[in-house]
Amino acid sequence: MLTIPNPAKPDVKVGKDESENEVLKKIGEPTKFKFTPKDHLELGEALNIIDMQRAAKISGARFDFLINEAALLEFSLKQLAFDVLLKEGFTPVIPPVLIKKEIMDDLGYTQMGEEENIFSLDKDGLYLIGTSEQSIVSMFKDEVLRKEDLPKRFVGFSTCFRREAGSYGKDMKGIFRVHQFDKVEMVSFVEEGQDDKEHEYLLSLEEKFFQMLEIPYQVVRICTGDLGFNAARKYDLEVWIPSQNKYREVTSTSTVTDFQSRRLNMRYQDGQNKKYLSVLNGTAFSMNRPIIAILENYQEKDGSVRIPEVLQKYMGGLKKIARK
Repeated sequence: MLTIPNPAKPDVKVGKDESENEVLKKIGEPTKFKFTPKDHLELGEALNIIDMQRAAKISGARFDFLINEAALLEFSLKQLAFDVLLKEGFTPVIPPVLIKKEIMDDLGYTQMGEEENIFSLDKDGLYLIGTSEQSIVSMFKDEVLRKEDLPKRFVGFSTCFRREAGSYGKDMKGIFRVHQFDKVEMVSFVEEGQDDKEHEYLLSLEEKFFQMLEIPYQVVRICTGDLGFNAARKYDLEVWIPSQNKYREVTSTSTVTDFQSRRLNMRYQDGQNKKYLSVLNGTAFSMNRPIIAILENYQEKDGSVRIPEVLQKYMGGLKKIARK
C-alpha cells in the first residue's frame, strides 16, 4: 500500500513527463535589455554577494555563501512573506529540520525512488527535511482537530536540504540547484471538500508575491507524469530568467487531499463523525531562486542591480547593489 501514489485530480492532464505540462497564463512581459545581460553568478561574484568557490572548499559542490546584500535580500524576502501572510491569518512557525524516518515514510517522500534526494542521519534514524511542510504537516499526527478551528494555516521558515540526485550536470553553474537553502513555506489543513478552493488561494498568494516584486512569471499545471508521489494536483510558478532566455520554476503549490492525513492519522470532528483532514502546501519563497530572478531582471549595464521597490524598506532604504 505504501508504494501506491495519490491519484491525480480529474482536471490534471494525463501526460508522460514535464514536456506535457500546461501553461495556464503569463503575467508580465519578459525583461528586455539594451545590453547583453549577465547571469546571476557573474553578477553575484562581481558584486561580492555570492561566493561558491569558498563554499566548495569547505562543503563541496552545490553549496554557497550569500554575503552582504544577498544575505539582506534573503531576509527581506522572508520578512515580506511573513508580513503578507500574518495579515492573512497564517500562524508563524519555525519547525525542526530533522524528522523520524517513519514520519517521512508516512508523508510519502521515501517511495518510488524519492528517498535518493533525502539526506539521512542513519545512526540516529533521522532525515534532514527537504521542505518545512514535512515537519509542519506532521504536527497533528494521531490528533483529532475541531471542525470550527479549520482551516488551519501555517507559514514556516527553515533551512532545507536536498541531495538533488539525478540532477548532476543540470544547473551546475550558480545557486539555482543547491544542497542547502532557506525557504518560507505555507501549509493548510482544511475540511473535506475544501481543498480545491484552498489550492487556488495558495496559488493566488504565490502570484501576489511575484507581482509585488514585479518579475514576469507564468503559471503551469503539472501533468500526471511529472506530478510526484503524494500530490493530487500541483501548480508551478515559473519566473523569467534573462540569461537562460526562458521561464524557470521558483515556487509550487500542491494539494495532497487526504493522502498524508490517512497515513499520519490526522482527523477532525464533524458532528458525530471523524473525517480525514485535507492537506495543502505552497512555497512563498525558496530563497536562492527569487534572489536569482531579482539579480538578473533588475541588473543594469554597469553590473549594478536595482532593489525591487517593495523590498527597499527591509534593506534600510537601499535602492541599488553596486560594486564597492
